[in-house]
Amino acid sequence: MLSKRASLLKPSPTLAINAKEKELKAKGIDIAGFGAGEPDFNTPDHIKQAAITAINDNFTRYTPVSGIDPLKDAVIDKFKKDNNLNYKREEIIISCGGKHSLYNLFQAIFQEGDEVIIPAPYWVSYPPMVELTGAKPVIVETHEDEDYQITSDILKRFINKNTKGIILNYPSNPVGSIYYRENLEQIGKLAVENNFYIISDEIYEKLTYDDYTHVSIASLDPAFKERTIICHGVAKTYAMTGWRIGFTAGDAIIIKAMGNLQSQSTSNPTSISQMAAIAALNGPQDSIATMLGAFKKRRDYLIGELISISGITCYSPKGAFYAFPNFNNVLGKTYKGSVIGTSTRLTEILLEDFHTAVVPGVEFGKEGYLRLSFATSMEIIEKGVERIKNAVASFK
Repeated sequence: MLSKRASLLKPSPTLAINAKEKELKAKGIDIAGFGAGEPDFNTPDHIKQAAITAINDNFTRYTPVSGIDPLKDAVIDKFKKDNNLNYKREEIIISCGGKHSLYNLFQAIFQEGDEVIIPAPYWVSYPPMVELTGAKPVIVETHEDEDYQITSDILKRFINKNTKGIILNYPSNPVGSIYYRENLEQIGKLAVENNFYIISDEIYEKLTYDDYTHVSIASLDPAFKERTIICHGVAKTYAMTGWRIGFTAGDAIIIKAMGNLQSQSTSNPTSISQMAAIAALNGPQDSIATMLGAFKKRRDYLIGELISISGITCYSPKGAFYAFPNFNNVLGKTYKGSVIGTSTRLTEILLEDFHTAVVPGVEFGKEGYLRLSFATSMEIIEKGVERIKNAVASFK
């Protein structure tokens, strides 16, 4: 008999789509995959070499639970250089990926009776992770025509005595939106005035376009920094999704509690991956510009093609590597005699009949939308867009 917690928990929809895509490919079906949120670039050679060296040096045993000091120091240097933020070792923890960082953080600070504000569209794992703590996710809708901003006026309507935190993800998965500096300042003031935490998920920090420079909310005011816990990692920036290294910066008491949780679950992050992460953070950074150039080219092509489809609109992402087109004008049409009522059904049709893998917007808190990752080759993007056009043209 499963626990109530386990029985209510759904698998990650993005990983489920990715698994289905791989299953169909194994059968010889040519799938144009837009589902996975990972760069299609290889991990840079100097990072791989650091891991090989670690193996050859027999750096393959347990490390301290919260990560090795040289990696913490590299993280500290990164925050100082990139964000003008100063942290001590006891304010940093290394975990088994960005998702693990967030999970441990939520377990450390949220509990029954708490409310956690989550702007929608949101990353699919935020609400389930909050629910696993016993806290209540409070979903606050944002809109495409307002650049998906959550403003202080909107936020004030949802803050109450039970509010324990707000989750900010910028640049955003799934829409690629950012937060204007003035909005970050207003959110920070409300957090200080109402004594709630800011969970700042900045894992796409380096992947920004159109001369936009990332600004961390913690850097805007020392009072904001006291209320902010930053979750980050090397996965997206350095094409290291499988290496599983995330890191968190924040109040030392919270970081210690996360370490205690980690000590009773995973123990330390992989020793070899930690050495690779040091090379990523301290080594050459030119691979980022190479990826960004390719992503921007793909973004511009994909957005242009999507909005050329009659009735489809699409926000132009300022960062990350996702497009989030609005297909609400397609819902309600029929295909093979049945009504396409949801983004989930639309996703099924695209995968099964048009061999194109996307993720339904409802999983991100926004029905009628689809998420497409452009962290894939231009060849796949061109092929997939053509299939989406053919699909929409076949709807009545």
